[in-house]
Amino acid sequence: MAEKKKDFETEVLIIGSGIAGGVAALQLAGAGIEVTLVNRSKIPEESNTYYAQGGIVYAGEHDSPELLAEDIIRAGAGYCNPRAVDLLTTEGPKLIREILIDKIAVPFDRTDNDELSFAREGGHSISRIVHATDATGKAIEVALMKALRKHRNIHLLTGFTAVDLLTPAHHSLDRLRVYEPLSCVGAYLLDQETGSIITCLAKKTVLATGGIGQIFLRTTNPPGARGDGLAMAYRAGARVINSEFMQFHPTAFYQPNAPCFLISEAVRGAGAKLVGSDGKPFMEKYDPEWKDLAPRDVVSRSIHHEMLVEDIPNVYLDLASYIPREKIRDLFPSIYDQCLKNGIDMTLEPIPVVPAAHYFCGGVWVDDWGRSSVGSLYAVGEVSCTGLHGANRLASTSLLEGLVWGYRAAQDIARTLKDAPTTRVSDMPAWEDTGTETADPALISQDMSSLKHVMWNYVGLVRTTRRLQRAISELRHLEVEIERFYRAVKLNDDLVGLRNAVRTGLIVALAAWENKNSVGCHYRI
Repeated sequence: MAEKKKDFETEVLIIGSGIAGGVAALQLAGAGIEVTLVNRSKIPEESNTYYAQGGIVYAGEHDSPELLAEDIIRAGAGYCNPRAVDLLTTEGPKLIREILIDKIAVPFDRTDNDELSFAREGGHSISRIVHATDATGKAIEVALMKALRKHRNIHLLTGFTAVDLLTPAHHSLDRLRVYEPLSCVGAYLLDQETGSIITCLAKKTVLATGGIGQIFLRTTNPPGARGDGLAMAYRAGARVINSEFMQFHPTAFYQPNAPCFLISEAVRGAGAKLVGSDGKPFMEKYDPEWKDLAPRDVVSRSIHHEMLVEDIPNVYLDLASYIPREKIRDLFPSIYDQCLKNGIDMTLEPIPVVPAAHYFCGGVWVDDWGRSSVGSLYAVGEVSCTGLHGANRLASTSLLEGLVWGYRAAQDIARTLKDAPTTRVSDMPAWEDTGTETADPALISQDMSSLKHVMWNYVGLVRTTRRLQRAISELRHLEVEIERFYRAVKLNDDLVGLRNAVRTGLIVALAAWENKNSVGCHYRI
């Protein structure tokens, strides 16, 4: 896997190396197609996938596609795309077996009889989640990257940030191409090491950039989840839908000045309960049937309400009173270690938790094959919107969606690549760097902080007309200032991310403004 430092052409460019982008790359490379796989981190495993704790939906005992579909549609408030639900429930388990288990040998937990061990999470009517303790995403990503590194058809670029998608209608030196339908022919890539921007032309381009959680003050997402792919696709003219549906995970670790990290839903699936400052469970008040295993939007709003009514900064997740101590350490070793580093022994005391921005249910509109509305541009994983999740995602379906659509996008690309038009580097302009000075990190940090606070306070768990009005006004002003800043200084990764993040914030706020009805994880009063 050789690194490329100058302008170049490739058959397929994939931006992002999580489960969706990685599976697409693996399938294409296996079909003899040259793939360039780009990650803005210098560590290729870095992705939303790597941080996924709970697991991936498989097929439990006495399970069926119809039963899983019922759970998905119930969690999605009836807003799910039926075709996407059908594809995931029928194709998903087969692909887990063929790719994750047989092909790359992900070490999922097993019983004493060497059968796959199944867990249950919120919103699921039965136990059907396969997992690798509480670090399932890490196990998948490590196994996937190991397979990708071995393949001669995959060129891995780490420490490269996608700046913008290349579209002939916007960029071509032949201005007559403005009359053609929108299409994508690659991307401008920032080499973080040198600061130079190179042109990468591709017959097909796949966005697999993950989520947008970093536009909020509290999030379970890694640093790169700042909406890069969404903003780039939007600027290129791609259709973006369902952006008001930002799912907040009910349980993120909370301590002032401590890192915000995910406490998996599998913890409640194993028997833990949410309790108030008095140590008493409270979810039965809000959802008598599902209690602590209610869908995430219900649990998050219940916690939010409990905090307001009781005037407390957080609630607690009590494992110690409901799960044997050794079982806690066996099932959740990573969470146990993280909590212990922050002074909480969860085998003896409850974990302080608050909701945090977790998963983006909207995104770049795609069809059954991951094709966007822009020609030769695909989107897979969290950056895309297949319609599977509707208004609220069912636990542990995200990794499976990435697997299914990463695989399907690769199938479609392999089938149509020979007919894709070829664009040469000489047809597109080199990047013109208008910046003359180094970007001030204090300005970037302050603007990012302003964005996070606006989104958290005005476009968060509970939205109102006044809050959204304020958000849109402040974000528009902020974007104008950031765009002026962006064009005046030399680009770096943080500045590219800031520009994308503020545009992503506006996309979400405007979608929330337009949808006057509360549905799923979009809640207006």
